[in-house]
Amino acid sequence: MSTERGRGEGEPRSLGASLERVAEGLGLPGSGGIGRVFARWTQIVGPTMAAHVTPLLLDAERLVVRVDHPAWATQVRHFSTGLLDRVAEVAQVDRPTVLDVRIRG
Repeated sequence: MSTERGRGEGEPRSLGASLERVAEGLGLPGSGGIGRVFARWTQIVGPTMAAHVTPLLLDAERLVVRVDHPAWATQVRHFSTGLLDRVAEVAQVDRPTVLDVRIRG
């Protein structure tokens, strides 16, 4: 007989476990991968761009960023392929997973 109790549908789950489940459902390596992207944003884009471009959302299909000036939106569009490659490298996912960069002002 097992001493472990099964988790019922209505029982609370830890935030970490919930995030892992969401990340897994999105095809990402886990919340740790997403966390690495947000934590290493300056390393990914460089300090100048990081001062003006902020990541808002990362899921299996897109990276959404906020820019503080329209000129930075142009820079992000110009750098989008390299940006997605760097995000995939840091998050440790295959590049085709994240397909699009969306920009909000």
